[in-house]
Amino acid sequence: MNDLAIHTSLHAERRLRLAAAMRSGVAVVPTAPERIRNRDAHYPYRFDSYFHYLTGFIEPDSVLVVVAADPPRSILFCPEKNEEREIWDGFRHGPAGAREKFGFDEAYPIAELDARLPELLANQPVLHYAPGADGAWDARIMGWLNAVREKVRLGIAAPSSIGDLRVPLDEMRLIKDDAELATMRRAATISADAHRRAMQATRPGRYEYEIEAELLYAFRRHGAQFPAYSPIVASGANACVLHYVGNDARMADGDLLLIDAGCELDGYASDITRTFPVNGRFSGPQRAIYELVLAAQAAAMRETRAAKGWNEPHDAAVKVLAQGMLDLKLLEGTLDEALEKESYRRFYMHRTGHWLGLDVHDAGDYKIGGAWRPLVPGMMLTVEPGLYVRPGEGVPEAYWNIGVRIEDDVLVTEAGCEVITHETPKKIDDIEALMRSAL
Repeated sequence: MNDLAIHTSLHAERRLRLAAAMRSGVAVVPTAPERIRNRDAHYPYRFDSYFHYLTGFIEPDSVLVVVAADPPRSILFCPEKNEEREIWDGFRHGPAGAREKFGFDEAYPIAELDARLPELLANQPVLHYAPGADGAWDARIMGWLNAVREKVRLGIAAPSSIGDLRVPLDEMRLIKDDAELATMRRAATISADAHRRAMQATRPGRYEYEIEAELLYAFRRHGAQFPAYSPIVASGANACVLHYVGNDARMADGDLLLIDAGCELDGYASDITRTFPVNGRFSGPQRAIYELVLAAQAAAMRETRAAKGWNEPHDAAVKVLAQGMLDLKLLEGTLDEALEKESYRRFYMHRTGHWLGLDVHDAGDYKIGGAWRPLVPGMMLTVEPGLYVRPGEGVPEAYWNIGVRIEDDVLVTEAGCEVITHETPKKIDDIEALMRSAL
């Protein structure tokens, strides 16, 4: 079986699982629209993650409908074949081609959506979609429901309830299958190569955007379609700004450079952060902060395994970081006081990780019934402690403007966890050796 047949079968199986989770009713899943950048120029197109998860279909202006019947039906609405438009915009499958190639039960032109949806919703108990995600779609959905309600005298009933489609889909997406893991491992390899390239290209006097260019080149060169998010290339004090994306400062001798960047490959994100010295040599204070963050990450990873609660890796990292802040005189008091009062948040103010997949902050709840959910094999998450020391009263000047974050992508397994971004150097000796090799 070729790759396309495997993926077609995989997406069809996901649609069947969704229909089973729905139990009854009709689901409507639109893909993302094309977005105007300015005048008649568009942003590069990126499909909706839920739609892609269920279809593998990447054309805009398309909608998936799943009917939870016996047997279930999956119906695609997409643009028709149009030779003139294909000259300008490229190949389109058309309904017949899409049905055959992607394994849908039925496919129709997108222009027929408004006419056919009331028919599909007639006498169905539930309409499943993502309420509130898009106001225009909310209005369109209400139009279909009202069109069905107008036929009440004919004995036709409209769905009496609306189900949030994101609930079952988020649970499905939370556990990665073999095909997803293969793509994410490849994305991790590409991103690791990009980070190594960036380390070797960094030196005093260059600009942050020059290093960003090295990252983007490496992503595309190896087949990734996009960066998974706007890269952060933050030197010196910029590294203490968590979402810095200006990337336009000149890098100075003696500063650290924090890079948070990952590629997107076939829709799946990678997410890596590394911090290293612009001149290739960690100073004493930089080394102290860096080793503390690295120890916190190691503590978190030891708690990243099946049956552990989502929050346990974060709690382990915080405990190590807080004790280290006390040892470095960044905080005063005892460890218990620092944890109880959360005084560590002055220098570490974010969580230690997030789900990763089709979205860089991927789908899935972190709590169930008010309790942190247990980790299970197949979950993919980041582990990314950090320490950001801004100048301030009582802060030892030696640590001013040192910002460090270390982030890896981690798969939960039965035995522990698999770090799929392990090819990115993070030990001090390894980083310094790699940077020396470029001189």
